[in-house]
Amino acid sequence: MTFSLEQHGIRVDTVLRNPTPARLYEEALAYEEGSAISASGALIAQSGAKTGRSPGDKRVVEHPDIMDDVWWGAVNIGLETDSFKSLREQARQHLSACERLYVVDGFAGWDPNYRVKIRVICERAYHALFMYNMLIRPTRDELADFGEPDYVIYNAGRARANESIDGVSSGTSVSLCLQSGSFVILGTEYAGEMKKGVFTIMNYLMPGQGVLSMHCSANEGTDGDVSVFFGLSGTGKTTLSADPRRRLIGDDEHCWSDNGVFNIEGGCYAKVIDLDPRAEPEIYNAIRFGSILENVVFDPETRQVDYHDNSLTENTRCSYPVEFIDNAKIPCTGGTPSNIIFLTCDAFSVLPPVSRLNPAQAMYHFISGYTAKVAGTEMGVTEPEATFSACFGAPFLVWHPTRYADLLAERIRNSGANVWLVNTGWTGGPYGQGQRMSLAHTRAIIDAIHDGSLAEAETSPDPVFGVAVPTSCPGVPSEVLTPANTWDDQDAYREMAAHLAQLFQQNFQAYADQASEELRNAGPRVPDGKFKRSGTA
Repeated sequence: MTFSLEQHGIRVDTVLRNPTPARLYEEALAYEEGSAISASGALIAQSGAKTGRSPGDKRVVEHPDIMDDVWWGAVNIGLETDSFKSLREQARQHLSACERLYVVDGFAGWDPNYRVKIRVICERAYHALFMYNMLIRPTRDELADFGEPDYVIYNAGRARANESIDGVSSGTSVSLCLQSGSFVILGTEYAGEMKKGVFTIMNYLMPGQGVLSMHCSANEGTDGDVSVFFGLSGTGKTTLSADPRRRLIGDDEHCWSDNGVFNIEGGCYAKVIDLDPRAEPEIYNAIRFGSILENVVFDPETRQVDYHDNSLTENTRCSYPVEFIDNAKIPCTGGTPSNIIFLTCDAFSVLPPVSRLNPAQAMYHFISGYTAKVAGTEMGVTEPEATFSACFGAPFLVWHPTRYADLLAERIRNSGANVWLVNTGWTGGPYGQGQRMSLAHTRAIIDAIHDGSLAEAETSPDPVFGVAVPTSCPGVPSEVLTPANTWDDQDAYREMAAHLAQLFQQNFQAYADQASEELRNAGPRVPDGKFKRSGTA
């Protein structure tokens, strides 16, 4: 149906509001170069020059009402109001010059007590279908009564940002004004900017209401027990939460309120590089009509996708509605979590495969958000490289990380949830010497967490990080559970453990001034003596 955008300063004759996926397929194939239908029925789309987010071009508009709330710095770079108005006007003018536009109205947040109304205005059918998938889709009655949105996304990604505007550092600009409820995209057609823009909005709104917003996946057992999985890219967050024996609440963004956990999104956005249907059948089977395959390479005759071809980008992805996962829980809500799982890929082979954290340690590791890159993942990386991302999602935070950590600690205290640190990285030595942790062992650890047996196991303290390491776990050899026992060279282990501890300490200095003494003391200790092979000090 046609729809007026005059209230948003845009005048275009043809505006399609919440068109069906079938209509958006037709629109993409007719008007967007590079679009195709894959052999499995998904829409193939290209995002142009940008195949990932542009965090260095993100800006937040400065306003007196929020100056004390926002974590200003490299993550939230300030922008003057006049500059934002100029960028929004540029977006409006570009969109007004288009022959046809698409509007997608939807919700962020499955709990109706906290849901936010989002409107997306864009010129690409691919972008409209992406947000149709990623937002929570309103019913026909909800759409009729939608009214005015809380936030509007102006996606004018095909227009290069005016670099003469003060505060604009390149032809790409991604700017958020919390006061006016406006989010403006210029100079990038990567769809993930819209998704993470909504998450940034929720990361501002929810803590202000005492609700913890989280960059995590979540699932639910047959008895209603809920687990949340935090982790940066490559740690197994999506793989380990997609458990055929548990119902999927969501794969990436959630909130934890007094009512329990709820998904922010209506869909999933999975990486598909090297996708293996045997290892991840749930994701593979979700790639069908209504899904979007982004920046993949395919055979022009058969339309078969080559998931191993990274010639366009390593960041090939698929967007699909959450109900495309057979065991998804609809509505995407759950009770209070019983288990909180921090996933890390430790390429230094220092952290145990699993350890239990006390509340202070949970806050420390939450703020740290550690994982490690390995050689071959990025240009110039030739040896393990530590990566720290506060709250396992620093690029999307608005408040200071300690605000989210305080909310997490409060939720842990009130719920009695168990907190676990699970290392999916290396064992028996660092990358290049040891080997990757067995996925079968990791799955056995997750199973033992869920059936409660790991919480009953005896533990011993890790000599460097102080966390409680189980001495036994069904399905996992006991010698694997203590990192020192898997190394042949104990002096080399001691040196590597001291190195990683120092990296943690150096990273935490950025947060120490706002951390309690208990929190500061929850980190690792740089060892000054040798370890016994048992792993005790």
